[in-house]
Amino acid sequence: MYFYAARQPILDANKNLYAYELLFRDSIDNVFPEIDGDEATSKMIEASKFNMGISDFTGSKPAFINFTLETLIQGYPEMLTNEEVVIEILETVKPGKKLLNICKDLYSKGYTIALDDYEHQSVWSHFYPFIKIIKVDIQQTNFDEIKQIIEAIKNHPHIELLAEKVETYQEYDQALQLGFKYFQGFFFAKPEMVKTKNLSPSQLAMAELLYETSKPELDLTSITNVFERDVSLSYKLLRYANSAMFRRHSEISTIKQALVILGSSELKRFLGLMFAVTANPDKPTELIKLAMTRAKFCELVAKDLKSQLDDSIAFLTGLLSMIDAILDEELAVVLDKLPLASEIKEPLLTRKGVMAAIIKLVEFIEHAQWEKTNFIMEKLQLDKEQAVKHYNEALAWADEQSQLAG
Repeated sequence: MYFYAARQPILDANKNLYAYELLFRDSIDNVFPEIDGDEATSKMIEASKFNMGISDFTGSKPAFINFTLETLIQGYPEMLTNEEVVIEILETVKPGKKLLNICKDLYSKGYTIALDDYEHQSVWSHFYPFIKIIKVDIQQTNFDEIKQIIEAIKNHPHIELLAEKVETYQEYDQALQLGFKYFQGFFFAKPEMVKTKNLSPSQLAMAELLYETSKPELDLTSITNVFERDVSLSYKLLRYANSAMFRRHSEISTIKQALVILGSSELKRFLGLMFAVTANPDKPTELIKLAMTRAKFCELVAKDLKSQLDDSIAFLTGLLSMIDAILDEELAVVLDKLPLASEIKEPLLTRKGVMAAIIKLVEFIEHAQWEKTNFIMEKLQLDKEQAVKHYNEALAWADEQSQLAG
C-alpha cells in the first residue's frame, strides 16, 4: 500500500534543503474536508510506520507533519523518532493547558515543535520555551503582523521563523531581509528573472545530443563524435554506464560501447538528466530533483496509457517542463534554442494534449491540489492506486539520481 502525499520542500536561506512537509490524504477520493485532520494524520503515521518509511519518502530529511489536538493526545508523534519528524501543530488547535503540557512533554523527549499558520496571541508566549519553529503564511500575514511576531519572540532566540507560500523570488528576498530562516513554496521552481543569454558550448553539445536521440533511428557515429568533443560529458557517460544500477559484469571503456549497452531509452534519460544538472549550477538542488521527479512520473504514466506515447519522450518532456526555471528564461525562448522534436515542444508550449495533461497532473500533486488531481486522472482514465505508486517511485528515484548525476 502506498500512502498519498505531496512532498513540499522547505529550504534554508541558501536555498539548501532543510526538510519536507508531507501533505497527506489517504486516497485521491478523500479530500479535505471530507476526511478530518485526525484521520489524515493517523493514516499518515500508520502508512509511514508499517508500509513505506518516512525516510524513504523524505530522503532522510525531517518530515513536517500536521497534528491536531486529538492526535497529539493519542500520542501519535511518538510513533516516529524525534529525528525524522517535526511536530506541526495545526492552526485550528487552540492554546490551552492540555496542549501546553503535551508540548512540554514532547520537548523534554527531544522533539522539534512548530506552530503552523501562526497568528499572534499573547497566550502563545507560554509555549515559546518549547517551540522551535513558527510558520507564517506570508500571503495572509501583512508586514505589521510579521513585525509584531518578531517583537514577541525577540527574547526567545531559539525560535526560528519559516515563511510559507513563498511564490516569487521577491517574496523570498523580502522574508529573508525580515529575518526568516526557512522558506516553503515554489519560488525556486519559477524563473528568477527573464533575460536573454547564449547557451554554453557544453549546453549546445547536450542540446545537439538531445536532438540526435529524438530521432527514430540513432546515428551512433554522430552521437559518438559529439561526446568525443566534450571530455567532461564523456567521463560522465562512462561513469553512468558503469554504475551499480546497471549491474555490469565487465567494465565499459569506450563511448561507442557505452552507447550500445545503454540503448536509446536509457541514453535519452541520461542526457536529459545531465542537461538539467549542468544547465545552471547556481540553482537549488531541489529544483533539479523536482524536474527529475516530473520526468520519471511522466515516463511511468506514459507506460500505463493506451495511447502511443513514447515513454522516453515523456520522460524528457517532463524534465524540460522546468527548463525555464533552471535557465531563468521564458519557456518559449529556451525551447526555440533547443533542436527538439515537436512532440516534446508542443505539449510544453500549447499545454494541450495527453502529454500536457500528464504534466498538469504532476503539477497538481506537487501543490496538493487534490480535486484537480482527481479530475485529470479521470480524464486520462488512470488507475489511481497505480498513479500514487508512480509518484512515490518517482520521488525515490529522483533522490537517488540527483546524487548519481552530480
